[in-house]
Amino acid sequence: MPKSFASLLAALLLTIPLTTPSAVAQVRVKDIADVEGVRDNQLVGYGLVVGLNGTGDRLDNAVFTRESLVGMLERLGVNTRDQITKLETKNVAAVMVTANLPAFARAGSRIDVAVSALGDAKDLTGGTLLVTSLLAADGEVYAVAQGTLATGAIAAHGAASSVTRGVPTSGRIANGATVEREIGYQLGAHPTLRLGLRNPDLTTARRIAAAVNRAVGPGAARAADPRTVALDLGGRDVIDALDRIEELRVEPDSAAVVVIDEASGTIVMGANVRVSTVGIAQGNLTVRVTETPVVSQPGPLSNGTTQVVPRTSIQVDDSSDKRLGILNGNVTLRDLVAGLNALGVGPRDMITILQAIKSAGALQAELRVR
Repeated sequence: MPKSFASLLAALLLTIPLTTPSAVAQVRVKDIADVEGVRDNQLVGYGLVVGLNGTGDRLDNAVFTRESLVGMLERLGVNTRDQITKLETKNVAAVMVTANLPAFARAGSRIDVAVSALGDAKDLTGGTLLVTSLLAADGEVYAVAQGTLATGAIAAHGAASSVTRGVPTSGRIANGATVEREIGYQLGAHPTLRLGLRNPDLTTARRIAAAVNRAVGPGAARAADPRTVALDLGGRDVIDALDRIEELRVEPDSAAVVVIDEASGTIVMGANVRVSTVGIAQGNLTVRVTETPVVSQPGPLSNGTTQVVPRTSIQVDDSSDKRLGILNGNVTLRDLVAGLNALGVGPRDMITILQAIKSAGALQAELRVR
């Protein structure tokens, strides 16, 4: 006889310590916080990609591509306005160009750009982006992009089938833009700065402030809120102080969170998740229907005919051998999941169990279902 659900779970949890001390690795401040004001700026532009092998926009459908092509040729001294209805090239595509302008980028430095088809182009592989101005939110040009695209995609089409791997209508140009305008920001001229935590937590903010005060001096930092640590570096070299602060190591704290992705059956849990005293029983009603038809032959020298006689076997498994199991308080979610895994509970059933534990108020964590 197989052991019951309760006995197996209880035996397994007895072999696993309820509380296993785990030292959280200390990390650098620069890996969990940013200096406010030091950030990227988004750039965007509209341009044309040429040199495509018949996979560009159809000019009859993409009016903006046709007008852009005519306007570009006119700026280069070629008049095609009178022949606009006869333009039938498929080697040109209208694209949107995006890039991130890093903090402290200087004029003449190079940045990467991303290029995405705007019309009905089928493939941008091998195309060349013509000179494209990249604008920021203030409408000013901060960079100019040009170069050959690399999509990393494969597309093959035949009369009856096609194969596509990746996204051939989107590509990148490494170092494809030149910075033309700098964003003025003098970091060393601001004695009062703020650190922004990437994962807001009041305990982590206070630990960062305490570490800064020990390294730089009393009163140099204070936790303003769970996301912000205010720095007062008056009378100190700002760049030198920030360099020392970024290398400080602290132990970040985190809230108890369980993230469930029902679409993929993924479960991610935090180390601080705990389960209070709760009873668990898991089982599904399974009905198996098996058809084994039998051929009936007539006797010798008889006038009978061969007949197929149906034979049906029905089995019902109501998981009656599984009993209610009791989990004592302060059991970690890791212990619970380990026990369920040992019993062969799949991810889908495990998600249902976790949701039920949360509904019962026994899961001491935030449950995020996506």
